[in-house]
Amino acid sequence: MQRPSLPILRTRLRTAAGALALAAASQAVLAQGTAYVSSEKDNALTVIDLATLAVKGTIPTCKRARHLQLTPERQLMVACTDSNEADLIDPASGKSVRRIPLGDEPEAFDLSPDGKVIYVSNEDAGEASFIDAASGKKLRAVKVGAEPEGVKVSADGKTLYVTSEVASLVHVIDTASGKVVKNIRVGKRPRRMAITPDGKELWITNELGATVSIVSTATNEVIDTVKFELKGARAEDITPVGIQMTKDGRRAFVGLGRANHVAFVDVASRKVGPLVLVGKRAWNVALDKAEARLYVVNGLSDDVTVVDVAGAKAIKSVPVGRVPYGLVIVE
Repeated sequence: MQRPSLPILRTRLRTAAGALALAAASQAVLAQGTAYVSSEKDNALTVIDLATLAVKGTIPTCKRARHLQLTPERQLMVACTDSNEADLIDPASGKSVRRIPLGDEPEAFDLSPDGKVIYVSNEDAGEASFIDAASGKKLRAVKVGAEPEGVKVSADGKTLYVTSEVASLVHVIDTASGKVVKNIRVGKRPRRMAITPDGKELWITNELGATVSIVSTATNEVIDTVKFELKGARAEDITPVGIQMTKDGRRAFVGLGRANHVAFVDVASRKVGPLVLVGKRAWNVALDKAEARLYVVNGLSDDVTVVDVAGAKAIKSVPVGRVPYGLVIVE
């Protein structure tokens, strides 16, 4: 057998090295980062290593931790309903930095683009509160429909959207004046929202309608509806709550609650694509930075399902705290 020449061997070695480097880089994209999962029962966040998809610890926090998200300073902010406050946590140290009063029964919140104002839904009071993040002082309270939950701020910070579960409304609030400029009737029991990256559409999950309402942000009118159906599932068990879109705005992911699935939706066509079986009561969802994996929080099976986005299949279930609610990824 004729041996390859030295130049050919060098070329093959370079090709192999390049392939190994590419594979390593691909793994690094998936491996970097940490997920933090809130728990309504354990007064703690569960910490998941994204490299191993294993739990690496917990962080104590306030009572009945629910919605959480990153601040512009890359700190974790957690709303605790039974403590009536937010816990600000430094991810690097895993320590609480300070607590911020949020008023009675806070569930969900969003931050102004500069992080200076916390907009929070106060369920019992039927209000949306504006909280100064630095001082914890309540700047304003806006009366909305009963049992407000979802809170979303526009990218320019000028408009606040708040869902009312009982009234089946989305309240459109001018953040400068604190005035409700429009009440939009959507599906039954609206929960969470996502805004398309171009800012033109607001997508609202309707838990008891098995739908997503799509609103034009220019006219504040419902322009379309996405209906979810699942073979073998009763309509009343299809209860969409969590929603997230890809950075390019082409695809939305919706947790279907008691249907125990997550739906992939094509944003432009409104077509429902793959339906992936996950854990019990698929609640909130979050994408990693590469948008290669979707993390689904399952409130009744006390776990997080990791979904491979390209393959549209679940690859692992990670046990977390009791009654998990939300998830944030830090990369």
